[in-house]
Amino acid sequence: MSEASIFDSETILPDDQLAARSLTLLGFDERFARVKNQLRLLLHADQIQAWNQKNHGGHLALGTLVSDQYPLVIFHGDVGTGKTAMAECMANRLVEESRTEDSILFKMSNRVRGSGKVGEMGTLMIDAFQKVTQSAGKSRRAILIIDEGDSLAAARSQAHSHHEDKVAVNTLIQSIDELRKLGGRVVTILCTNRLSALDPALVRRAAIIEEFKRPSDIERQQLLSMDLATLNLKGNEMEALVAATGAKNGQPTWTYSDIRTRLYPSALSRAFPARPLTFDDLLSTANAMRPSPVLEDA
Repeated sequence: MSEASIFDSETILPDDQLAARSLTLLGFDERFARVKNQLRLLLHADQIQAWNQKNHGGHLALGTLVSDQYPLVIFHGDVGTGKTAMAECMANRLVEESRTEDSILFKMSNRVRGSGKVGEMGTLMIDAFQKVTQSAGKSRRAILIIDEGDSLAAARSQAHSHHEDKVAVNTLIQSIDELRKLGGRVVTILCTNRLSALDPALVRRAAIIEEFKRPSDIERQQLLSMDLATLNLKGNEMEALVAATGAKNGQPTWTYSDIRTRLYPSALSRAFPARPLTFDDLLSTANAMRPSPVLEDA
């Protein structure tokens, strides 16, 4: 397998497209504000001792403890709640605000699982981390995003866990451990739909664990208002769309992805190419569709 196929994308940060995308992510600023200080600590772990010396004469014991954190962040929550998009845009904003150096954002491909050959998955994972580390070098920082992390880091104690899967988890944990030597030059953000499925040893290493939930009524209204602003919907029409995308009849609340990647295209297809999109298109489509089922975290 070629190096390129280990990653879905490699993006130099800061990136204008990611900056623009962050403006479309509901709640991005609030969530970024909540975790950015901790993320900054991870990405600048090599500067904590100097800060300790300057401000506390080097005697603050927790300065050493904090600088020795594992550079691992876990974003978890149901399918379609924006974990990966948020991770990419947060990494971009952090680099943009630091104004110190360019960084590179890697998004690991699920193809790192390989074709099933003995030892292949562990080898590919080692190759991936080596590529990320080498790209960071001594003058850059790198952020590695692992999507669908539960497929690569499932608990080794699970009865159906194969030898290859256990080797991959061991390799992932060892790779995260090795990153501590780099003083924050490489940080990994692992996104998963099932936090409970991850190996406990990996979860214990996470410096940040952030949960993503399906949008509330207020959040769905904010999303619909932002996306459909030019339609000038009336108050009762917006309320109807919020209700149509809420939990009802034993079905869960719609996810952000349900609304943007399923509702909008289907509604637009009713109008295109003959006429403008209307409220009736949106409501009829919403009433005819079902939200994504909840992926049980158990």
